[in-house]
Amino acid sequence: MSQSSRHDAWQAGDSYDIYMGRWSRGIAPRFLDWLSPQRQLDWLDVGCGTGALSAAILARCDPKSLLSIDPSEGFLTKARAALQDNRVHFRQGDAQDLPVEAASRDRIVSALVLNFVPDRGKALAEMKRVARPGATVAFYVWDYPGGGIAFMRAFWTTATALDPAASDLTEDRRFPFCTPRDLTALAEKAGLSSVTCEAIEIPTVFADFDDYWVPFTLGAGPAPGYCASLAEDARQRLKERLRDSLPRNPDGSIPLTARAWAVRGRC
Repeated sequence: MSQSSRHDAWQAGDSYDIYMGRWSRGIAPRFLDWLSPQRQLDWLDVGCGTGALSAAILARCDPKSLLSIDPSEGFLTKARAALQDNRVHFRQGDAQDLPVEAASRDRIVSALVLNFVPDRGKALAEMKRVARPGATVAFYVWDYPGGGIAFMRAFWTTATALDPAASDLTEDRRFPFCTPRDLTALAEKAGLSSVTCEAIEIPTVFADFDDYWVPFTLGAGPAPGYCASLAEDARQRLKERLRDSLPRNPDGSIPLTARAWAVRGRC
């Protein structure tokens, strides 16, 4: 399957926010609590997206400065509009070639993006390059192999039952390294010391089935991209099968959870 057919369409900030951004905002504060950072530090947010982690840093960590970098101008436009704070500066750039001065940052963090970077080792080497001596480099990614994003796992389980070819697109097959062992090894290979890895979990409760389904129709990300590419009758079959299979609370809400693996190390 060609790379262009994998539906990694992450440019549309509003669509991404409805699909994943709201859950990114929920997990970011828990990640920062786990880091327990000091105040008045110089931060770097690598792959900031629409600004979920950047917003949490500004709200909870009292940074001296925050540089937030992402390759998507669409995401940066949304982040700039949402975070008008003179402590943060947004810059377009690649995680594998950071436009940041060496040894200039106290905390280098990355949220839910490292698995999409083609050369993860190079990205971590870049994070280490811009870190001051004794700085912390930390990141987190969703637990794809363990089915950690229950709403995504439910979608793909149903989609592949109807269309076995969809299995080539599932995140657990594409990102099998998102495990504590492999992520820890990746950080250690990059030269980080005292590496630790822990699970962070949040509830993902959907108000009703429409709240669950509509984000999958917007095309931002692999699962929504696949859904949007289906013929209308195939999409309707998928919708109906999902509606019948998801758990429900008495009020009609859909209670699910999402889990990420968080990794940190020192330079």
